[in-house]
Formats: sequence, C-alpha cells, structure tokens
Amino acid sequence: MDVDRTVTAIEDLRILARRRVPRMFYDYVDCGSWSEATYRANSQDFARCKLKQRVAVNIEGRTTEATLLGDRAAMPVALAPAGLAGMQRADGEILAARAAGAFGVPFTLSTMSVCSLEDVAAATQRPFWFQLYMMKDRAFMSELIDRAKAAGCSALVLTLDLQVQGQRHKDIKNGLSTPPKLSIANLIDMATKPRWCLGMLRTSRRTFGNIVGHAPDIDDTASMALWVSEQFDQTLDWDDVDWVKQRWGGTLILKGIMDPDDARLAASAGADAIVVSNHGGRQLDGAPSSIRALPEIVEAVGDRVEIHFDSGVRSGQDVFKALALGAKGVHIGRAYMYGLGALGEEGVSRCLRILHKELDLTMALCGVRTIDAITRDTLVQ
Repeated sequence: MDVDRTVTAIEDLRILARRRVPRMFYDYVDCGSWSEATYRANSQDFARCKLKQRVAVNIEGRTTEATLLGDRAAMPVALAPAGLAGMQRADGEILAARAAGAFGVPFTLSTMSVCSLEDVAAATQRPFWFQLYMMKDRAFMSELIDRAKAAGCSALVLTLDLQVQGQRHKDIKNGLSTPPKLSIANLIDMATKPRWCLGMLRTSRRTFGNIVGHAPDIDDTASMALWVSEQFDQTLDWDDVDWVKQRWGGTLILKGIMDPDDARLAASAGADAIVVSNHGGRQLDGAPSSIRALPEIVEAVGDRVEIHFDSGVRSGQDVFKALALGAKGVHIGRAYMYGLGALGEEGVSRCLRILHKELDLTMALCGVRTIDAITRDTLVQ
C-alpha cells in the first residue's frame, strides 16, 4: 500500500488503525462515556467555528514556531497523555515520544502507560512531560514524582478530572484489560491482526509499567486492576494540588479545567499552565465541549496563566481555531493514537506532518504569518 497517497488526513489514520488494532484497544481510544454526546460535541462544535478568509495579503515567510512554557516548539502542539498507548502498538509510548522529539513538539507520558518512565527516558533524547493522577497511596505518589524527576521530565501534568472514572460502555462490553483477556471473541479478533500480535510477542512490555514493580503487593493482573480501581483519590482538593506542587518543585500543568471559577483557583494555586479539557468526552457526559468552554476561561485567567487546550482536535484547522479563541498550546490525543495504531512511529510522525501542513495552509488562507497573529479576528464573529 502506498501510504503517501492513501493517508492524507487524520481520518485516514483512524480507518487504518481500526483495521490493525484489536477491537478492545481501538474502542478504548475511539469512545466516550455514557451516550458519547460530549465526545461528539467536541468535534461538532469545532465545525461550527468558521474561518475568515483573507486575500491580497503577503503570506510569504510563514512560521508555525511557538513557545510552550518557555521552550521552543515546531508548532504549538503537544502530545497529550494517553493510557495504554503501548497496546495500540508494541512499545507505543517509546515510539510516540521519539516521533514527537524528532518533530520538535512535547510528548506527555501517562501514569497509565505501558512503557515506564525509565523506558521512555532511556529511549529518547528530548525531555518529556509526565502526567500524574492523584492516588491515595502518598508513598507511591512521592516515589512516582521522584522517578519523573530522575527521568528528566520537564513538566508535570496533574489531571484533576478523574477522581472517579466515567462509564464507557464499549470498554465494559469488550472486557478491556492489560494484558488483554483471552476470551474466545478476543482471540478471534486478535487472530485477524497478525501485525499487532507479532509486535506484542516481541516485546516484554504488556502491562502498566509505571505501577507494576513499584506499587505494593502488585504481583499479577488481578491485583493490579484492583489496586488501580481503589486508588483514585475522591478526596482530591486544592491542598493536594499544593502538596504535589511542593513535592514536584518544577513546571506544573493542571489538566481538566472546564469552569472559570476552577480556572481562577488553578491560577491562584500557582499553576504554570492549565489545560481546558473534558477528558476527550470520556468523563462527564452531557458537559459542554472544550472549545465552547475555552473563551470564557481565557477571559477569566488568560493574563495570569498559560492556557492550553485539549479534546476534539482532528485537524490543523482545529488547532488554528483553538489558538484563535485564546489557547497558547493545543494537545492532541486520539489523533496521534490513531497514527500509532495504524503505522507505529511513522504514523505519529505522519499525524504531526498532517496537522502541521493543515495549520500552515490555514494560516496562509486566513492571511497570517505567525502564531501570535492568530486571534479572534481570524474567525467569523
């Protein structure tokens, strides 16, 4: 197959990933909670934002370069934390981190990754970000933060919207687990994905690398699943955020902000950046789309903290629209996970090239030459 001719958009990567990744892991990426109304709204509301075309404007010498938290990036895009990336493709987190580093954008490793902090640090040259969930076991939390420091992570992303897990019907029906449950249905499905199976046979990384061997009394899949399900801390409050900030001592990003009041509290807590995100529609179904929430949060704290955006991004035009509405950085999750499942490291690189080209062309047709020139005036009001 001539990939250069057949893969020209993120949707092409999604279709290819659906063919190549076992159903339980493809559905894990491509689903939302409950009715999936918020999951769908994330993309639908982007489509409602209309771009303002300009003509007879000098667009020569355009650049997509930007600064994210003081570091230069090839474009204002970061790879968001995504659990189980190593189940989309063997050693998936390592492959995605390499692709991001080569392109010149940040990569964020999830707490619930298959490859560990140490795995990714040993296999990459560029510092990466690490995403942290607040768990009850503070000794484990302290150790995890120390491991992120030792791995040279340049920022810590504390996710605030997963004190409980939203119900995702597809995950329940598929019997999602890591490693996968070998039911008859799952075995039949995996037999149709020989490329994926061969990759998994060749790697030793098939479970949660940041947890197994580090959390107490975790010696098999069942004990790990029980530990994880019991560990998300429902008492999480701003005092805990302060504890993490003091324990970490470096650049702190707070993810999952959807309300201006919470944004003000996050800014007051000393966050270096916040991520306007509804967890990709995977948590509170019936909540607004992230792009609808963005402008009010920008108005509330845009002069106090760097605002990033997440959820629903499927194109460079979506990146442009989020920037126009006040975001300084845009995080992608499903888009690069489709690429990872479809083509491995090359798929993530292809995803980034697609977004970059679409962003550059959109800038040209809207008459802007720099990222800073993308403002609300570039949208039809």
